[in-house]
Amino acid sequence: MKRADCIKALYPELHDRLVVTIMGACAQELYDLGHCDNFFYLEHAMGLASSIGLGLAMNLPHEKVVVLDGDGSVLMNLGGLATLARYRPSNLTHIIFDNGSLLSTGGFASHTTAGITDLAAIARGAGCPKVSLVTELYQFLEAAADAFEGNEMATIVAKVEAVGPDHYGMDLKLPENAFIFERYIKQRKQARQQVAGNK
Repeated sequence: MKRADCIKALYPELHDRLVVTIMGACAQELYDLGHCDNFFYLEHAMGLASSIGLGLAMNLPHEKVVVLDGDGSVLMNLGGLATLARYRPSNLTHIIFDNGSLLSTGGFASHTTAGITDLAAIARGAGCPKVSLVTELYQFLEAAADAFEGNEMATIVAKVEAVGPDHYGMDLKLPENAFIFERYIKQRKQARQQVAGNK
């Protein structure tokens, strides 16, 4: 199973959700499908996508938040799983693409490569309430649909091949991305308040 195929299949369901990605290949593959104002590519902050996603989910309970993460990033911030488990916002879906490789920083093997470190088991041990381990695309789609339709924080660990895009280059710098993302959130909030005021 390839991460790019998973993201492509998921893409139509992301347009009404706040999406935070890790740096590198994951961000590039989503960007290549077509950027949307609700996408935030967390460049130069490896390991912190889940933390940003948690903050968004807790402060914006009316929004659905999706974090597209990787094994290398999660390993850099294992304490993040415990924090997610403690607060477990029901509007957060945490997807971890585990390719057993630090693909975006040189392709070095990560701790999950030899099967010694099991991120799904760590997430369960941390107390994350709903954890799925998937190895096939149809399993991934089923787990994602279940997470998106449910009312509970979900963690999906998807075992994928260690392959990435054939190019890197996004015509969108981090500051611009952050401003657009913030503006999108404010506009959504204002629209919701206007609807509530008209009732």
